[in-house]
Amino acid sequence: MPLAQPRDAALDLDSPKAGQVALKFFFNLMEKWQCSVEEQTTLLGSIGRSTLYKYRQLPEVRLPRDTLERVSYLMGIHKSLRILFGDNPSSYTWVRKANSEAPFNGHSALQHMLAGGVVDLADVRRYLDGVRG
Repeated sequence: MPLAQPRDAALDLDSPKAGQVALKFFFNLMEKWQCSVEEQTTLLGSIGRSTLYKYRQLPEVRLPRDTLERVSYLMGIHKSLRILFGDNPSSYTWVRKANSEAPFNGHSALQHMLAGGVVDLADVRRYLDGVRG
């Protein structure tokens, strides 16, 4: 029977370091998207303000799976926008622009994501993946 290999902490999504990296990405993106505190708490899964302020200190913390999944979708959305728009400021303003296509139906991608469900983040990611081809 083979021995279990020790997991590399840098690759372990349950590690406190992974949580810190995810939070650093999240807060940098929120600054670029100019998201309010309320928008940030919703995007992270309707967390409390005190938790958000704790997270802003970028602690090494084990994030809940739901939070990691949400940040992962945001990373994918950011990556797609950078591929589509490059370094153009449009890669950061697109999320606030009204979009007539499904699933947005006249709302912005951010408004869609602020419905609060993980599926809403996934919808935006799928849409951008489709646009990218």
